[in-house]
Amino acid sequence: MPTPDLAPTQLTREQVLRALRHLDRAALPVPPSTVYDLVYRGRRYPPRAVAQQAWRLATGDMEATWPLPAGAPTNRLLEQLDFTIATKRPTLANSPLDGDVAAQDAATELYTGLSSDEVPAPTARKSLPAAPEPAIAQEPELAYTPPAPEPYDRAAALTELFISGEKLDEALEGLQRKQNLILQGPPGTGKTFLARRLAWLLLGAQDDARVELVQFHPSYSYEDFVQGFRPDGQGSFRLQDGILPDVCRRAELLPERPFVLLIDEINRGHLNRIFGELLVLLEPDKRGPRHAVRLPYAAPDAPRFAVPPNLYLIGTMNTADRSLAPLDYALRRRFAFVGMAPEFGAPLREFLATQGINTATLERLLARLPALNQTIAADPDLGPDFQIGHSYFCQPPLSPGASTHWLNMIFTQEIAPLLDDYWFDQPGQAATQKQALLG
Repeated sequence: MPTPDLAPTQLTREQVLRALRHLDRAALPVPPSTVYDLVYRGRRYPPRAVAQQAWRLATGDMEATWPLPAGAPTNRLLEQLDFTIATKRPTLANSPLDGDVAAQDAATELYTGLSSDEVPAPTARKSLPAAPEPAIAQEPELAYTPPAPEPYDRAAALTELFISGEKLDEALEGLQRKQNLILQGPPGTGKTFLARRLAWLLLGAQDDARVELVQFHPSYSYEDFVQGFRPDGQGSFRLQDGILPDVCRRAELLPERPFVLLIDEINRGHLNRIFGELLVLLEPDKRGPRHAVRLPYAAPDAPRFAVPPNLYLIGTMNTADRSLAPLDYALRRRFAFVGMAPEFGAPLREFLATQGINTATLERLLARLPALNQTIAADPDLGPDFQIGHSYFCQPPLSPGASTHWLNMIFTQEIAPLLDDYWFDQPGQAATQKQALLG
């Protein structure tokens, strides 16, 4: 029966189910929700409109207004009655979410709680305790100031790197020629380390204000990299620029100085979806305002977007991960590629000697790792892309005199499990290589 003096917290699940049935049968026009939906039996309803209809049926007043505001207060009450509240998420057709359409459609068939014909008759109404207003989650403001730029030149780079001066010069030349460079090779070969040093050489200084780093991953999208609708912290979505327009904007303010965007693990993202129509703008002869394009999310009267001539891209690519798709040929044509390999030569020996590693440990390391890598490279199921890089050994021991223990721990805790994974279907081969390494 209608209850004129009913409190919002006394609303029951059966009353909400009656409201849903009433909305379905009467096909009442209801204002669409902007952020949230109540999901029930594969259909979506505006939460506040459902609560309002349930309130009117419960109170018997068809002109009554639902007393709680939309958003968290209404959603929280409906969730306490075992209804599912889902957040609306705009999805671009070529975003990573596009591949999950079937899963999303299947998810809409889910609902929680009992159906209307399974709900037992209520014996007594119980008042639900009013929950406190949730605090709005916001990222803290970081008081970060980049360090002052310091000069950086080729000599400084060669003291930090294990590659030859000739290879360093070739990599820098490829970056300057194509303006887009990818360092590719097995894990642990210092690709990210070299990428930052190439950026500093191009800038002539360790100027972090002109170097930006981003890491691609399977969930990274065009909306993250270029432009899209994202939550604004106030319960709604707002059009926001990604990292690329931000770097381009900063580079345009200082056209005479180079800027560098480092893209770590570039092949872990779906590159055609991430770059979209901007793929053409990566070419050196397509830079600048003459080749600007209109972004799909931007307003018709918004300025067109262009990549400035003083922006350089350096990517790193792991060649051992077979779960990743090969690069698109159109994208590959726009980059220069430099291969990276494990470096177990004189530069690594000198570096480890300065870190207190004794001669016997150095000889053991520099003899056994190249032999193991030769075995891995010769294996038809593995190959050179699966060799073990020198970065495993660049962190010195925690205490002086612990050289032997330091190397044994790396062999046991890091290299041996990797060998078990490499030869998971050949345990005998894995055991043989671990014995050669540890014996």
